[in-house]
Amino acid sequence: MTVYELYKHLNTLIPSSLSCEWDNDGLMCCPDGSRKVHRALVCLDVTNEIVEAAISGSYDVIVSHHPFIFRGLKSLDEGDFIPKRAMALIREGISVMSFHTRLDTLSGGVNDKLSEILGIKNAVPFGEGIGRIGELDKESCLFDFAKSVKDKLSAPTVAVADAKRPVLKVAVLGGSGKDELFSAIAAGADTYVSGELGHHTLTDAPDLGINLIEAGHFYTEDHICKMLCDTLCSLGIAADYLNSNKISVI
Repeated sequence: MTVYELYKHLNTLIPSSLSCEWDNDGLMCCPDGSRKVHRALVCLDVTNEIVEAAISGSYDVIVSHHPFIFRGLKSLDEGDFIPKRAMALIREGISVMSFHTRLDTLSGGVNDKLSEILGIKNAVPFGEGIGRIGELDKESCLFDFAKSVKDKLSAPTVAVADAKRPVLKVAVLGGSGKDELFSAIAAGADTYVSGELGHHTLTDAPDLGINLIEAGHFYTEDHICKMLCDTLCSLGIAADYLNSNKISVI
């Protein structure tokens, strides 16, 4: 299978029609579309470490969740870290394909899997189809539920904003979810779990009448890398996962 053939196949499974208008994902870097793909490196973010590992490990392609190139490049200057990464990969003939909000929206994607991990049943889309909302098996107090979120996601910490409501109807959105807060409220959530919400959103939550749990961008999305690895392996491609999270909590 060539790079182009792999992307065509993944683009069918994870179609670009699901991407948000503001997003930039897809085939991000392709120095040789006819190159045969034997090995793929899967990650959440294409960092310098990922680029170096792809080169030293003789990988043919990097498959990431977050876009390798998000904003338009204005120049190809090795003094800028994104073009530097791109040029290093181009020299080695390594392609990059990223599947971002389309993978958030996808049935069975980031947010369906996040719902499953957290024990949220009968989850349905909300907020432009990206997030999910459903119910727990039984009502829980906020801090017990927050602790279960922390444990199930292996997050080092979670931030909790308490609106003094029991937890039953829960909305989730992996990654940065503050822009969908009011959509979660409109959908009837008593609790909203996301990776990033921000100080002001957390501060305002009690007045808005919704519990919030901020569990970390990486920890609410990293589970999707296993799905990508499994998909690649089903196509006969050897896929390895590399943890790209280098943020420490001390």
